[in-house]
Amino acid sequence: MAAPRLEPMLDLEWSQAIELPRTAASAAGPVELRRAWVHRAPEDRVVALFRTAGGMHGPVPAPWWLRAVADGKLESRELGFRIEDRIAQLLGRRPGWEFVPWAADGESGYWEFMPSERGKSGHAIPTTVINTDRHPGWIDVLPAHSGSTPEPIAVAGLAGLRARLGEFEAVR
Repeated sequence: MAAPRLEPMLDLEWSQAIELPRTAASAAGPVELRRAWVHRAPEDRVVALFRTAGGMHGPVPAPWWLRAVADGKLESRELGFRIEDRIAQLLGRRPGWEFVPWAADGESGYWEFMPSERGKSGHAIPTTVINTDRHPGWIDVLPAHSGSTPEPIAVAGLAGLRARLGEFEAVR
C-alpha cells in the first residue's frame, strides 16, 4: 500500500496562511494588510511552515520579509514591518505617491508614483517602489517604463530612497 500524499493539504495550509481579508483591496498602507496568519502567528511557527511548504515544491508565495527572515538575512518580522512602515511614512506624505495593496500573493503591496504614468514621457507603467529580499537595502525601484520591465534599481535603505526621490520623481 502506498503512503498517502500530503502535499495538497500543505499547499492549502500555506494558501490559508497568506490569505488576506477581502478588505485588503482598500488598504492605504502596508499596516492595513497585516491581517493574515503569517502576520499574527508566532514567528517561529510562520518560518517553520514557510520552510516546510517551500521544501515540497520549491518557492511558495510569501512576503519579502519572510523570505529574508527564513534565509537569515533579516532579524525579525517586526523589523520588516518597521521598514515597510517607514517607507509608508515617507511616501504617504509626498504628492503623487499611491499605495497599491493588490500585489502578488503573499506580498506586502507597493508604491507607485502616478505622475510618471502617461505624463509627458508617455510611460504606461509608473515608477514603482517595492520591498525586496534580494539585497540588504530591502528596497527596489522599477523605473517608469513602457514595454518590457527594466531591471530594478537597488536602493540603499530608507536613507537611499530619501536621497534619490528627486531623481525618481523627475520622470513625468
